[in-house]
Amino acid sequence: MISTATTSLLAGATISAGRDRAMRIPTISRARDLLAGLVATTPLEHLEVSWSVDGPVETLLPPEPWMERPDPDVSRAHIMSWTVDDLMMTGRAVWQITARYADGRPRQFRWIPSGLVEFVSPLIVGNYPVGGLVSMRISGVEVDPADYVIFWGSQSPLLETGGRAIYTAERLDRSAERFATNPIAAGYLRQTSGEPLGGDELDELARAWVEMRDSLAVAALGEGIEFVESTIDPSKLQSVESRQHQALELARLANVSPFLVGAPTGSGLTYQNAEQARAQLLQDALPLLAVIEETLSDRALPRGRVVRFSRADAERTVGQTPEEPNP
Repeated sequence: MISTATTSLLAGATISAGRDRAMRIPTISRARDLLAGLVATTPLEHLEVSWSVDGPVETLLPPEPWMERPDPDVSRAHIMSWTVDDLMMTGRAVWQITARYADGRPRQFRWIPSGLVEFVSPLIVGNYPVGGLVSMRISGVEVDPADYVIFWGSQSPLLETGGRAIYTAERLDRSAERFATNPIAAGYLRQTSGEPLGGDELDELARAWVEMRDSLAVAALGEGIEFVESTIDPSKLQSVESRQHQALELARLANVSPFLVGAPTGSGLTYQNAEQARAQLLQDALPLLAVIEETLSDRALPRGRVVRFSRADAERTVGQTPEEPNP
């Protein structure tokens, strides 16, 4: 039974400055930029879909003006990049309809940051108000949902599911930073015989040793003094293995293939050329592409027409890694 009490869904309510924290982590930042870059640089196609005895027939039509510039005040790359950002981080994105055609269809849009939008519904499951929208507010001001295009993401929001992974990555980075800012001794001098030296004498001996090593690269020790080399493993102090594993976890969290963000795959899987890498990034981005395509087709086009990202252009434009030369 659905409760009659309303539930509020505010994108920024539980994450606070979570996006800023997440974007300080290189793996997440790289994953976001790769996916956003793919969508931002891939043109939209306008298609008419009809049916024949052999199945659907798609006819390519000239693009509508908004397909090339949804918001005349900013580039298409800007609005698409931040739409992807919101879908990844909060699981939803919002465009305001700022102008319409004579038949009422949208012809201009403006991106609204997801963190400013609040939805009120009798029942909210995941990131979607399955009980129907009671009201929609932007910065606390109630608005008409009919004047907005809402992209409901198909994947779990990164900021809601990745709290522990982000916190762990921060702790590991702080540990490595402490190691980088605190010098580790290469070894120490130990007296093995003779009358015990006092503190001042030991300090003078150590300083003389350092000065000779710095100037001559070779130093001499008398009888009864031994240099003991440090056995500390720098890679353990820098948590190298732990940080590599966490990079793999963050790649999974961001839903991108680990090798695309420099994380170890753990499976031995490698790609030999840029074309394979581009194809994999396109595969990773398909859920985001589908949400944007289907939402815009439903809200901005007449029945029987669809908008779609050009898959061929996506494969040509994403990724900048040059192919490794054959030995």
